[in-house]
Amino acid sequence: MIVGADTATDAAMLATSDALYRRYALSRVYYSAFSPIPDASTALPPHPPPLQREHRLYQADWLLRYYGFSVQDIVSATKDGMLDLEVDPKLAWALGNRQLFPADVNTADRELLLRVPGLGARAVDRIVLARHHATLRLADVARLTKGLKRARPFLVTPDWRPVRLTDHADLRGHLIRTTRQPDLFACHAASH
Repeated sequence: MIVGADTATDAAMLATSDALYRRYALSRVYYSAFSPIPDASTALPPHPPPLQREHRLYQADWLLRYYGFSVQDIVSATKDGMLDLEVDPKLAWALGNRQLFPADVNTADRELLLRVPGLGARAVDRIVLARHHATLRLADVARLTKGLKRARPFLVTPDWRPVRLTDHADLRGHLIRTTRQPDLFACHAASH
């Protein structure tokens, strides 16, 4: 799908992708940011969309295919059908559903753990397996995932209760400041 060549919202693109996955059993939909060319039709936009929009669509698509999210789950965290460019769709959903958190690492079902920002599917599978053998503490979770920094406000262990973090009025801003990832393109350009 070409992103930003028309007025289609991210919600509409995700709904189309979801329909393609369900009806035609496609294994992957690709998203590409529109790139204007000289002397193009005036019906096309003169400027490309932010590249981050393409990235967010890929993240949302991943949530659809591997994390059990529905299009409605993802769209519920958007503004006017457009994904938040500052936070990934999983974090946006978690921030909009704080009543479900913090999730107890030792008792929460796999489906809820998959919705915790910072926990990937492999980490969740490791957690579910490990908790059959022992009660997991925060240090144990740290050994099972690299995303603990992002997950901490959304998890409970016997030695960790993030009450002040989870209830923090500006949790979104706090997480953006503490987990900001470097711009991949800036890093690439700096290395050349």
